[in-house]
Amino acid sequence: MAQKITLDLIKKVRNDTGAGMMDVKKALTEAEGDPERAKEILRANGVQAAGKREGRKAQEGLVAAKIVEEDGKQVCYAIEFNSETDFVAETPQFVKYGDEILDAAIAVKATSVDDVLAAATADGTVQDTITSAGALFKEHVKIGQFVRIEGDHIDLYAHKKSAEFPPSTVAIIATDENGASVAHDVALQISAMSPRWLSSDDVPQEILDRETRIASEKCKAEGKPDKIIPMIVKGRLNSFFEESVLLNQKYVKDGKKTIADLFKEVDGKAEAFARIEVGKSEEDSEE
Repeated sequence: MAQKITLDLIKKVRNDTGAGMMDVKKALTEAEGDPERAKEILRANGVQAAGKREGRKAQEGLVAAKIVEEDGKQVCYAIEFNSETDFVAETPQFVKYGDEILDAAIAVKATSVDDVLAAATADGTVQDTITSAGALFKEHVKIGQFVRIEGDHIDLYAHKKSAEFPPSTVAIIATDENGASVAHDVALQISAMSPRWLSSDDVPQEILDRETRIASEKCKAEGKPDKIIPMIVKGRLNSFFEESVLLNQKYVKDGKKTIADLFKEVDGKAEAFARIEVGKSEEDSEE
């Protein structure tokens, strides 16, 4: 006799297997409510393997991004959706999963990865969708980086490694209305030059202290006279800013001006930016 499929039963099998809610419900239906048989079905379908896959690196994938209107502002959401191989990343179904996750994040106005994972999808939640994707592709899939940026104007540039692949790098710039006229060129700059901070004021003090210390120690190792070391250190810090700070960077289309100069020419302002590249999250860099 078939056992009634209750929410408590679904939760129990889900807790035992780590499978998504919809996968569990389907398995229980097929098993006529028998939880042990449902677990066997999930295992046969590869769903329970998700836990074993989590230890494997997922550094391929895509970046899904979209600009929407919220409360009179433009808002850009961007999500890195990772797989283990680029073969999986270029499949239409993987791209579809990425779009579904992005839409779910936008629907709840997510501000963190936790918000994204809890957002509702056809599978239950985004976490359930990720579990389903892992079962389908038999790879460790996960959400990597996530950003939400808002401003008067948003420009978005998505770069693909090749035509057949989904975007692997996304650059986003938020500006005021005047800055909109140069925003696309700045998005291209962000994509190509990988700045870390918007202005020199945004560089954390511990980073400044570290760079100052390194520059000073290098000067001493090179045998520079003590009286000129401060001047050399200042020059090397300026080089660090030119490399790492967006507004200090030389404009790639005209090396005679900086990005700050570009905004000055239109009396515009850069408000915020972000750059997401697949496989470049802090978590992955530490592995």
